[in-house]
Amino acid sequence: MFVATLLSHPQNPVVSTALVENLRNAWGGGAARWLSRDEAAEFALESLPSNQWEVWADLQQMGVDLVVQPAEGRRKKMLLADMDSTMIQQECIDELADEAGVGDRVKEITAKAMNGELDFEGALTERVGLLAGLPESVIGKVLAERITLMPGGKALLATMKANGAYAALVSGGFTAFTSKIAADLGFDENRANTLLVEDGKLTGKPGLPILGRAAKVQALEEITARLGIAEADVIAVGDGANDLGMLKRAGFGVALHAKPSVAAECDIRINHGDLTALLYVQGYEKAEFVS
Repeated sequence: MFVATLLSHPQNPVVSTALVENLRNAWGGGAARWLSRDEAAEFALESLPSNQWEVWADLQQMGVDLVVQPAEGRRKKMLLADMDSTMIQQECIDELADEAGVGDRVKEITAKAMNGELDFEGALTERVGLLAGLPESVIGKVLAERITLMPGGKALLATMKANGAYAALVSGGFTAFTSKIAADLGFDENRANTLLVEDGKLTGKPGLPILGRAAKVQALEEITARLGIAEADVIAVGDGANDLGMLKRAGFGVALHAKPSVAAECDIRINHGDLTALLYVQGYEKAEFVS
């Protein structure tokens, strides 16, 4: 058995009863279940529709995300999340670069690295090098003035944790940011790179080894082994090429507002919903969300 979930952004709820019923009838699905009226609904299917991705593309034009997945094992026991442009709305290194006056150059490198056009480690080393001499105090300034949480993140963490799940933040960014974001959202642990500092200024070098794509997969392996759960029990979320390893290994791999080359390799693509979409695809109703 499978489940088809239709969802939209909470601030732009466009999942109509007619839309759900038309698709349910076309696919021969079971009775519709509303997870949140006008925002998210689901229905059961006996088999995968042959035209799933054609319908997905049509719904994208309407501001609706469509996810079709196996019905069994939907509630996950662990959340494994990227940070930049996933749990927060910015790329931390780009914000630091703006403060250092090299924003345009660093943003160009970041975009190419996240799209898989550049080697992640080389791109990170180059970008950190452009930050040499920046006062360490700027990190606190960026956190306070430039960083905003991705909508839905607090509900996602609070709801999954209230239902016994473990949460880990794994980032190709920096511990100076992940430690604060992890504490604010309620993650159980965080892993990221370090920025080396001397005499109160960034040296322009990252701590070694650099945590990239392989480190995120390693985190998945190590944490699931420690918790005694299967990789199938994990829902992972990210947006960049360095997230693909963990997205493909986890039970659910969610490409959230991802780069096109990344989304194309994932079966769960959220382009319109916020982070609460990860609760809807697990079958949570909005009434079950923990604030």
